[in-house]
Amino acid sequence: MPREKEGKGKTKGALLPIVPTLQKFLKTYEKHCAQTQTSMCPAIKRDLKTSINHERILRKFVLIRPDDSPPSILPISLEPLLMTVRDECYVLGKEICIWGFQLSNPEIARLALLLESKGCTTCPFTTLELIDCKMDPWSLGRLGKALQFSSLHFLVLDYCKFGNEEIESIFSGLENNQRLQGLSLRYCGLGPQSGPRLGSVIRQSAICELHLDGNYLQCFGALGLLRPLAEYAEMQGKDQLATSSPDPRNPLQLLQARQRESSTLNEIAKSSGAVTVKTTSGKKKRKGIKKKIKDLTDAGPWLVKLYLADNGIDGKGKEGENDLLEFTHILTWCKG
Repeated sequence: MPREKEGKGKTKGALLPIVPTLQKFLKTYEKHCAQTQTSMCPAIKRDLKTSINHERILRKFVLIRPDDSPPSILPISLEPLLMTVRDECYVLGKEICIWGFQLSNPEIARLALLLESKGCTTCPFTTLELIDCKMDPWSLGRLGKALQFSSLHFLVLDYCKFGNEEIESIFSGLENNQRLQGLSLRYCGLGPQSGPRLGSVIRQSAICELHLDGNYLQCFGALGLLRPLAEYAEMQGKDQLATSSPDPRNPLQLLQARQRESSTLNEIAKSSGAVTVKTTSGKKKRKGIKKKIKDLTDAGPWLVKLYLADNGIDGKGKEGENDLLEFTHILTWCKG
């Protein structure tokens, strides 16, 4: 076997035997498919073999339902793949994409357990795509609970049709989420009532990119989404004015400013001290600060990208053109 090329199988100086790892993964996947009486996903089998041939790490798993499978062929299931990731402790995968499946309760339960994995068995996936998938209320509730504890950075649920009660399970799992940065709910059948709920979620999370194309929020839903963000921006503006440079002729303002600075410095010192360790040379070294900042973000709103195409924002809803005028005003105010 040719020597590993630099950058193909390395992680921080440690050379990984990527070809044997993937070969073992493929064998275990085949075994679990046989045990569960399901078929191997052709796309995953192809990607594994391609990665083996090119001595390349496989970071993205795409589970696709074939369009023309004969009835005699065993069905494809998500469970064998998740069982293989667990059994092989495969931590190199970053994305798992599931397209066009009717997902059963056992499949969602196993996915939820993987997303909730912590400690030495932390879930490796930071992106989850469930596109054009069908799930019953129990599965949506279980997935929503798992989102509360997951380490996902991006969640895509495009073309999954949700009712008001069903989408609430997802929204509940995203509240106060400090890791998720991107959320896509395109063509999910969201109505006007979903707008205010989404606005509340965005205000209390780290989400900075939101895709809502192809729904039917109308002006009412779009306003419900934007109002909490506009109110927060207005409040921040007032706070900045209140905490602007103190008048040097006003001793009370100077004292308050010094107290705020002292309090901030104390908080920084406390957080730094909590993660300070000593190296073998006796010097103090700060460890884990960057990783903590990368994985966790203060609650928002941090929204910088919002996609609202094809949502019926035309002033023809119950509130008429008044909502359209307010919507336009909020957008121009935020832009200014």
